[in-house]
Amino acid sequence: MRRGPGRPPKSNQSQQQTREALIRAGLAALTEYGFYASGLDGLLKAAGVPKGSFYHYFASKEAFGLAVLDAYDHYFARKLKRHFDNPSLTPLARLQAFVADAKAGLARHDYRRGCLVGNLGQEIGVLPQTYAQALESTFGHWQRLLADCLSEAVVAGELPPQADCVALAQVFWLGWEGAVMRARLVKGTAPLDSFVAFYLAGLPRPAQIQN
Repeated sequence: MRRGPGRPPKSNQSQQQTREALIRAGLAALTEYGFYASGLDGLLKAAGVPKGSFYHYFASKEAFGLAVLDAYDHYFARKLKRHFDNPSLTPLARLQAFVADAKAGLARHDYRRGCLVGNLGQEIGVLPQTYAQALESTFGHWQRLLADCLSEAVVAGELPPQADCVALAQVFWLGWEGAVMRARLVKGTAPLDSFVAFYLAGLPRPAQIQN
């Protein structure tokens, strides 16, 4: 069937590129402003997408936010794996390398951008129900990655065999999100430094071998 006059349809590749541009704009906005303060007009302008085209790519703002969260999870997990799987460092040094990287990222954006998961978590009372499950799944993903790193610390002798690596990983992320929020408030790394020092000092240590 012949098409009538007008703009030719976008290719699948072009549609995918536009969708990715929207998600990138969403990542920048939601890490800085959160869900409800991020207006669609600004996102569309940043992505260079006409206003009428948004719902061609996402059924709703809720669906868009979940897609952004999924993209953030994949991005952040790659960052964690890059550090936690680094064979040139001991396992606990890998955790410290991640912390240094995260601190540099916060400073690079002048502490305007925080953790997307933490931002959305603060809005959970007014977000659609689908977000609670998605956020908890994301936290669980990060906790497993850190628990694996801490398990390697047990094998390396940095932690004792009885260390509960799953619980230790959970405690880290619980404290980390609060420290990131405080760092944004004071526009400095002191809250992160205090939390990480306290966390590392509180880790169980292997028993000293008696001569």
